[in-house]
Amino acid sequence: MSQTNTSLLDEVVQWSQETCRQELKTVLPKLTSLHHQSDSWDDHIRILKIITDMFLPHIGFSELEEECFSKILPKAATMFETMIKELMDQAGGLSSQNTELCVLLRTILQAMMQIIDALSTCVRHVASFGEAPDVDAIRTLPTCVLKVLKETFQHCKDSEVVYCGRLSLVADLLQGLFKEAYSLHKGLLEMLDHITFDSSTSEEDVCDVVTVIHSLLDICSVISNLDIALHANTWKFLIKQSLKYQSLVEEHLHHSDISTSLCDNLLVSFHNSVELAEQIEQAGLQETRQSPEYKLFQKSAKMCRFFANTLVHYIKEFKFFLTKYCSRFHQLYLQIICKFSPSLCAPVLPKALSEELNAAALVPMEAFLLQLLPLRAFADVVLQQDLRLSPEHELPQCLLLVSLMGQLGCQPEEVLQLWFTGSQFSEETPRLPLYQAIFSSFRRCYTERRVPVLLPGVMLKGQAQAHVTLHQHICVRLCASVAMLPSLYFPVLECCLVDAVLQADTQTALLAIDVWCFTARYGTAELCLHHVLLIAQLVKVCTAQCYQLFHLGLLLRRMVFLMTPNHQMELVAQFPPSEAENLPVWQHVLLRALSQDARHRVEADVIAFIQKVVTDWQNGGYKLGQVDKVNVVLLSLLAVIRGQPSPEEQCVLSTVRVVSQLWFRMNSEQTHTVLQQTVQLLSSISAILVKQLEPQVICQALLCLDSVVSQKCADQLLLAAMEFLSSLGKIFVPPDSQIQILPKLSSMFGVFLADKSWLLHQHTLEAFSHFAENTNHEEVISQSLCVEETKTKVVNYLSKTVNAQEDVVSRLQRLKQETQVMKQHNEKLECSKENVSNQPEAATDEPCPKRARQETSAQEEYSRYIQTAESALKALLALTEGKANTSAPPPQWLDSRLQELQALITQISTVRHTT
Repeated sequence: MSQTNTSLLDEVVQWSQETCRQELKTVLPKLTSLHHQSDSWDDHIRILKIITDMFLPHIGFSELEEECFSKILPKAATMFETMIKELMDQAGGLSSQNTELCVLLRTILQAMMQIIDALSTCVRHVASFGEAPDVDAIRTLPTCVLKVLKETFQHCKDSEVVYCGRLSLVADLLQGLFKEAYSLHKGLLEMLDHITFDSSTSEEDVCDVVTVIHSLLDICSVISNLDIALHANTWKFLIKQSLKYQSLVEEHLHHSDISTSLCDNLLVSFHNSVELAEQIEQAGLQETRQSPEYKLFQKSAKMCRFFANTLVHYIKEFKFFLTKYCSRFHQLYLQIICKFSPSLCAPVLPKALSEELNAAALVPMEAFLLQLLPLRAFADVVLQQDLRLSPEHELPQCLLLVSLMGQLGCQPEEVLQLWFTGSQFSEETPRLPLYQAIFSSFRRCYTERRVPVLLPGVMLKGQAQAHVTLHQHICVRLCASVAMLPSLYFPVLECCLVDAVLQADTQTALLAIDVWCFTARYGTAELCLHHVLLIAQLVKVCTAQCYQLFHLGLLLRRMVFLMTPNHQMELVAQFPPSEAENLPVWQHVLLRALSQDARHRVEADVIAFIQKVVTDWQNGGYKLGQVDKVNVVLLSLLAVIRGQPSPEEQCVLSTVRVVSQLWFRMNSEQTHTVLQQTVQLLSSISAILVKQLEPQVICQALLCLDSVVSQKCADQLLLAAMEFLSSLGKIFVPPDSQIQILPKLSSMFGVFLADKSWLLHQHTLEAFSHFAENTNHEEVISQSLCVEETKTKVVNYLSKTVNAQEDVVSRLQRLKQETQVMKQHNEKLECSKENVSNQPEAATDEPCPKRARQETSAQEEYSRYIQTAESALKALLALTEGKANTSAPPPQWLDSRLQELQALITQISTVRHTT
């Protein structure tokens, strides 16, 4: 700087305030010019301080920008930036031995503090006018101050890295620098808060406001880890300014940056709170409310609540500018919810801390969803058809959908249509109806359902709140939603229920069945009839044993209970049991659900029909091709017998005759699948009517079962056999039949108990324990437990001994592995070509009798008839010996008939030898 300029500065600093005021117009232009031309940091700061301290107080408000701020502040901000750069370049060599560098760096920091002080003087001077400042009068000031503040805060944040472990040499100045910047920041926000706009606001003014908001956003990203109060206050001001000038700035704001930053800050503060709560739990400091860790947790939770509420408020005001970011909001919700119980990845936290976190994050999330509910873009994200989520987000997604459903009750018609109907046109983003999305999401929560996770149940008056399974939690809320559902959306509901019942996952189907039954019960009797007739028709067209038939059968069984007696009779009239094609319907109906008239009608029709089918089979020569018909009516007969606690005497007598007749047609070499199914059904019916069966029938059944189960056969047959064996504990076997029945019974129990399949083994233990509890033939128990290992297993089962306790982590890992198996199994079922939905209706023609006979070799034919004859003769022998001990002798015609049989046997033998 020239000697003349130096002399001017030396002279000016000696002036009084009055002299400065008088010479303002003459000297200020010279000083601003010198400031602009100065290259030295010292000269720059000296001139800046002279202007701000001596001349600024005398400048009128209307002249601030043109005469002062626009001429000195940009240069001051640039000079500050060069100082920061110099610090960054030189700080790497800082050490206690390098005193010269240490002095240099401290000098730079002191110079930076002087610049900040000068800027603070400017801000205070503007505030001193006591009136709302006009943007035109201070246009340069906010921009330059915010630039300096950002660089200052960034430098303080990076100081540990910048000064390479020598921070202590400059820590006092950095602390002072931060305090000066903090004070400047606070003063600037107060000044800006007083700015107001009128209707004549220019585009330039709007641009300045937007620039200030975006600059504050940049500062927020820097100070997030520096000072909690500073961070929160900056965000408050940012949102306040955005709302204050909403109509002016909403189209110019970087909504993506603001919303993303809010989401990120919320997640960071939330995760910090969770980590601190875990540390408190691990250190055992739950009860120490005055510990530093607990106080830090409270601050973090407070910030979490602040950001959650701020985000909700921001979305509320700018929701229609945020549609592009709905996917981010969706992920945010899932990321927060997955850290709360009952999520499997939620940490175990002390109850008090968990409640504080719940208030800080979980409660605001409900308001968060309420603001997003009207947005089509949010519905498109949440209800998209091929939504791909990580496993830990499946349960949060399910809970999200249920929560959204609960909030729809008070929404306008257009919002209801958006969520309940799904996408309607091809040009729309594919979107599922909400009910369908809930069922699909519930289905994907395989592991959570099997653990099972528990959620708070509905509060009932006079009862403590209980925890319920995910199934019950969702079911209650689905039913509540159905109760408030406008009739306009019932067709969509019905379609969703049908889809859920017909998919492969049984528990999801059960959830849909529960909701369907509520719908039928809540609605009119005519609606219930309509649904039952529809379900019955679907059952009727399911021509193969498949999961769809199983699910529909469960639904039909429950729905019939809800029908009026007149409508039950209408069901009987629509699907008369006397017709073979309708029998599949009645196989799934419990007769105790029917009125007395309907029950008698179904019972009589089924009994008459089975008698006719068995007679036709007998008259046709017991051909294999007709066995399918027999099995169909046997299944219906089983439903009749099983579906009522005490069948009428005539029904029982007729059934016993049929069952007895059929048992004597079975032999010990039933290898054909269709005949094994006959044996299975006979076993199940016999287990129910065991007290009415004659000993010779039981003996024949055991002979047949003993041979069949020793072969490779279906598990259903084995389970039916166990059921029959267990039922034999209810009867006392006559002494003359014990030698034929009891050893066979012990032998079969021994075989079943030694089975290696855990599923069959468990069922056998249950069946054997029931037999042992009821039987009078205790020798069967001891004879069944000849093997020591088997005896130990039975004793352990009866005493409820647990051999190995699986730890929680191992069990959860196993369930996750099994989840993959179940998912693949269900997907395979749904992709199978044997599914009813992919198959045309099967032909109703019976297989050709000639073809059926060709499938059985001549040797098997001989063996079957010999076995039948042998069984009949043994039964006749047992009957004869039994009658010998009574006063009633055998009938007189018995000897003549036996001679005829002897002659027939001789004839067969003669023909055999001659051929």
